Amino acid sequence: MSTSAGWEHPRTSFYTDHYELTMLQAALHSGAAHRKSVFEAFARRLPDGRRYGIVAGTGRLLEGIANFRFGDAELDFLSRTNVVNSQTLEYLASYRFSGDIWGYAEGEAYFPNSPILIVEGTFAEACMLETYILSVLNHDSAIASAASRMVSAAGGRPCIEMGSRRTHEEAAAAAARAAVIAGFGSTSNLEAGIRYGIRTVGTAAHSFTLLHDTEREAFEAQIASLGASTSLLVDTYDVEQAVRTAVDIAGPQLGAVRLDSGDLVAQAQWVRRLLDDLGNEQTKIVVTSDLDEYAIAALQSAPVDAYGVGTSLVTGSGAPTASMVYKLVSRTDDDGEFVSVAKAAKNKASVGGRKYALRKLDSRGTATAEVVGVGHRPEDDGNDRPLLQQFMKNGELLPGWTGAEAVQRASRRHAESMAELPPVVNRLQRGEAAIPTFYEEN
Repeated sequence: MSTSAGWEHPRTSFYTDHYELTMLQAALHSGAAHRKSVFEAFARRLPDGRRYGIVAGTGRLLEGIANFRFGDAELDFLSRTNVVNSQTLEYLASYRFSGDIWGYAEGEAYFPNSPILIVEGTFAEACMLETYILSVLNHDSAIASAASRMVSAAGGRPCIEMGSRRTHEEAAAAAARAAVIAGFGSTSNLEAGIRYGIRTVGTAAHSFTLLHDTEREAFEAQIASLGASTSLLVDTYDVEQAVRTAVDIAGPQLGAVRLDSGDLVAQAQWVRRLLDDLGNEQTKIVVTSDLDEYAIAALQSAPVDAYGVGTSLVTGSGAPTASMVYKLVSRTDDDGEFVSVAKAAKNKASVGGRKYALRKLDSRGTATAEVVGVGHRPEDDGNDRPLLQQFMKNGELLPGWTGAEAVQRASRRHAESMAELPPVVNRLQRGEAAIPTFYEEN
């Protein structure tokens, strides 16, 4: 289950809200705590202008659920602050999730009302996971959804995640993981590298150039240390002079130049011409500087080889949460029979019943709709694809869904899922979801 030999997952039981435990206490008091229950995580809507979302965070979440325990420190805090009573403390001391978890694979596209995660267990076991589940899925899926749009706008040119300094230190590693799932090729974040086996990259910032008496001395030092294939940041002073100096020192083996300011489209065009004129046809151009999917799309006509994306990525490019919710949709009654339950509040109604999801595909393999069966599996017409995978059985993690292997697997799943969707998803203008979601009742 561990993500790497260099990192141990922390205990996660306090990544939650106070009221999860007071609900537990009241349910233990009423005798309903051990009723078998089915909870579902889903998004009622997509962010404005978005036509799909991408699932991410499930692997991190499963690792966290496996570490959702209450040790002496946690139990002592709950006792001395009177959060819960002694009966509840006794239950928590031996807490371990022992149910089943199903859901959409990481990297999969989702739409409004897609049953992204289904948690089956007792109410006591499953209700406490609400805050943690939503914290992970809302953050990571928001990042992956933004990253997917950026990858589409890049049109096959590599994207580099480099937003660590614009977010919380733990969120930075999670964001890098989510970005790679959605098609980014690498990250600047070393913690993401050791935890998730992600390729890390980076060379130097403006401060390195400013440290030296001249730009030439800075470039000479970097090339001598890192080799001619390094990337040189050429906009500290005068871009044209910097490019000429870089080529003079490194020759045609110079790996790349990075542009971080100014009119990137115009600048990339004349820098490309200059590099070619100097005999550096193979030297690449990397651009950074507050890029988002719209800026990347505007650079499609420019001779850019790679994009470095930071702030917009780690903030979800205007949608920092996926707006997912976690609702009880089914539970047993006093006779042990499952009954559907649902919230009926205006604008926040949910659909009760255990869900099963299927993506309808036409003869060309293009998605046309998502069908969600309530209490039954929708019929497969032969071309269709079931969406729910089992991640945990009887509290045990099933292989393949966590660690570095899961990240690479999810990245492949993202590419496959995007290939299924209609071409409309690649358009950045406003519009409805790429495909509709239908409920199919018994």
